[in-house]
Amino acid sequence: MSDTPKHTPAAVVTPAAVAQTEHAAAQAGHAAALRIAYSPCPNDTFVFEAWAHGRIPGAPVLDVTFADIDITNGMAERGEFDVLKVSYAVLPYVLDEYALLPCGGALGRGCGPLVLTRDAVAPGDLAGRTVAVPSERSTAYLLFRLWAAAEVPGGVGEIVVMPFHEIMPAVRDGRVDAGLVIHEARFTYQDYGLTKLADMGEHWEATTGLAIPLGAIIAKRSLGEDTLNRLADAARASVRAAWAVPEATRPYVMEHAQEMDPAVADQHIALYVNEFTADLGEEGLAAIRGLLDRAADQGLVPALKPDALAFP
Repeated sequence: MSDTPKHTPAAVVTPAAVAQTEHAAAQAGHAAALRIAYSPCPNDTFVFEAWAHGRIPGAPVLDVTFADIDITNGMAERGEFDVLKVSYAVLPYVLDEYALLPCGGALGRGCGPLVLTRDAVAPGDLAGRTVAVPSERSTAYLLFRLWAAAEVPGGVGEIVVMPFHEIMPAVRDGRVDAGLVIHEARFTYQDYGLTKLADMGEHWEATTGLAIPLGAIIAKRSLGEDTLNRLADAARASVRAAWAVPEATRPYVMEHAQEMDPAVADQHIALYVNEFTADLGEEGLAAIRGLLDRAADQGLVPALKPDALAFP
């Protein structure tokens, strides 16, 4: 097999591509469409397909923009858009303006980010080394920092932020010593001849017993309690519609998967869309607070207010 996969990772969006929208409002003849931004990754398009195409009765009409989650994190911090898919790591910075929806996001088990190297090494060998990461405001980076604090005495060296689809080539070519990867890279890193040094999710689950928080759906509190509840109901209904008739989502998923292998897209969906997507529940909320409280204790994020995760 070639050392370069045949697809480009799904969430790669240039600033120009952020302007790409699906004007559901115009299609539906509805002037009050809510502006939503989520990634073109298969899990997001799978979750929102029925809702975005007007197949959820009574659901608010959506005007959809596709953007990588690192871009939507910035949108949230600037107060842009009514509804956004963001990293859980950004919640401490935005929950005064946005509410966390109890559904629609990505949280689970066995789905954590990976640290990759060219050769098999021990975690301690990363001391003082250069590590590429996709964002310093991502949940992946929080999990990495918590792992490194426990497993890399003396700490890693330089942190280099780069688009996640560039990380594996950079590790392969020796431009960085290790890379923190997310998304479908979990299924394709061996195509680059790389070695898994550590699984951040495995470390998190082993040390806390909690599920792994990854991506959240948030909506502006100013929309009001009634609209927030309608949004949550619509997200749940859209997830269940996708589960009920998964083949109906296929055209939308593959249209935005940027030439991803369909089998990889299916693995992606199976891993990141689960019972927590339909309802976080107490277990999901405990995992989110557990991550953000631990990160706050290490000075990585601001501390959450006691009722910050309450909905609506």
